[in-house]
Amino acid sequence: MKILLLEDDILLGETLEEMLQQAHYDVHWVKDGEKAADATFDMAYDLYLLDINVPKINGLKLLEELREAGDTTRVIFISALSDIASITKGFSLGADDYLKKPFFPEELLIRIDAKFTSSPQMLHHGVIAFNPHNNEVTKENRLLTLGDVQLPLLRFFITNIGRTLTKESLFDCMEHPSESALRVAINKLKNTTGWDIQNVRAIGYRLEAR
Repeated sequence: MKILLLEDDILLGETLEEMLQQAHYDVHWVKDGEKAADATFDMAYDLYLLDINVPKINGLKLLEELREAGDTTRVIFISALSDIASITKGFSLGADDYLKKPFFPEELLIRIDAKFTSSPQMLHHGVIAFNPHNNEVTKENRLLTLGDVQLPLLRFFITNIGRTLTKESLFDCMEHPSESALRVAINKLKNTTGWDIQNVRAIGYRLEAR
């Protein structure tokens, strides 16, 4: 799931970016509305997280322009503005949710999960099917039981097919990370799934697209 984050508060932006990436979302963080507008032309996103009071183009004006251009991407506003007029304006422009600052960052994850992953599409690669909502994995329609390391690795790879994942990012899937432990875990995953996971020398690993 690709997310465009528009937030000019550096500390909050860094916090949200890190938290969303740890939840395996693909996050593009920009700090003003003009860069956000440019980003929407360069890339298709699944969700916009928009602050309102940001430089150059405010979040409300940005959404208005996007909707006029036919962009129907889902939107959650994150803003210190709590007046009824701002909230009403946001929803009238087509926002899906409005989260008032200050808020616990984890609350944002809960809202994203509730609104955007409650009815997920199954992900498939080879003979493996993965349900991102309940983490159920099947192989040729047979349910697989994966361990605490295998399951996060599978989720990470199947949502990043064709991308080279650094060893450091893969270490986040492990309680006691090391290069040797990662090699063992990936070999087990390859044997379980039949996937073509390539070692990219000195960088990490990549699940090849079929």
